[in-house]
Parts: sequence; C-alpha cells; structure tokens
Amino acid sequence: MTDAARHGLRADAARNRDAIIAAARPVFAEHGLSAPLDEIARRAGVGNATLYRHFPTREELVQAALLGPMAEYLAAAEEAVADPDPWAGFRDYLLRLCQLQARDRGLADLLVTTIKTPSGELEQLRGTAFELTRQLIERAQAAGELRADFRHQDLPLLLMANAGLVQRTQGKAPDSWRRVAAFLLDGLQARAATPAPPAPSERAVLRVMAVGRHSDGRIQG
Repeated sequence: MTDAARHGLRADAARNRDAIIAAARPVFAEHGLSAPLDEIARRAGVGNATLYRHFPTREELVQAALLGPMAEYLAAAEEAVADPDPWAGFRDYLLRLCQLQARDRGLADLLVTTIKTPSGELEQLRGTAFELTRQLIERAQAAGELRADFRHQDLPLLLMANAGLVQRTQGKAPDSWRRVAAFLLDGLQARAATPAPPAPSERAVLRVMAVGRHSDGRIQG
C-alpha cells in the first residue's frame, strides 16, 4: 500500500469518527444516554461495526460527544463562584443547571449518572464542578441566605427530580421546570426553612448516581 493510500485511510477514519460524534450529540440530547446506538450510526452514515471500532463502549462515545456540554456545566459553576452575591450565585447556578437539563436530555442524564471511561475526563470535570458547588453552598450559608441544613449531596437529588420532570413534560409543557424551580428556591432560603429529614450520605448519593449503569459498569440501554 502506498503512503498516499495509507493517508487516505487515516483521513477516512478521522471523518467517520467526527461524523459519529456529530451524530451522537443530537441523538443523546433527544433521547438521553440510553439512546439507540443504531440510530447514531444511521445518522452518521456508517455501519455499526465502524461505530464500535471507534467507540468500543457506549461510555467512550458519551464522553466524546458530551465533553463540550459537561464543560459548560463546569463554566456555570465557575461563573457562579465569581458572582459577588452569595445567594444570587447559588440561585443562578441552580437555575442554569435546570435549564441545561431541559435543553439536553443527554446532559440531564449525565449530571446525575457517573461515567467510567479509561481517561476519566468526564468525572474529572464533574469533580471540579462538585468542589465549586461546595464553595457556593458554604458561601451562601455563611451569608445567612441558604438554609443551614442543605448539603452538597442534596444537589444531585434535586437534579434527578428535575431530570424526571423535563423528560415527562418535554414537548407538552417544556417550561414547567421554571415554575417548579421557583418554588424550590423559595424553600431553600434560610428565612423560609423548616426542619427537614437528614440528608443521605455522600456515599449513598454516589451509589444512586451509579444506578444508571449495569453491574459491569455499562450505561443501561
């Protein structure tokens, strides 16, 4: 095989990989992380074998397709921490996450599901965002604005609830999350707080976030 032929094969492989990622983004956004891979291959114009050659596991495809949206999640946390108003920073961050979930079902799933990949890039982004979230919560509580019994592990639980809401209302009442979020934020303010049951442990919440995977670590679906 000539050098030109080898280069042509490499170029074809790169084009196929890019086409798969480009097709996966809207499919995951429409159907969530359990979207059929056959549909992604069809939209990319490649066979299933080609898709699996580039992405042996669903998790690796999820990572390639959703690194951008996950980076947007991290950017939202960074912007919130930079807000000089502790309550406004926390409030706007929570609203932004709910909005991201409403816009993208794949990201809605990803924000509440841990993903195992060889490089671990998605979980690195999540870990950084979690630490910023912890700062947001502690700062708003220190200012006397956020109820004192709110824990950082409560946020994934709220996002799980919102993910279910946006999935159920999608295409019928797509802005319902805004009304529910407004009620929720009122209840999170310190001045409105009444005693709440104990928060689940951080370990328990992480186990819940892993429920979306099969026992071998694969995402269900």
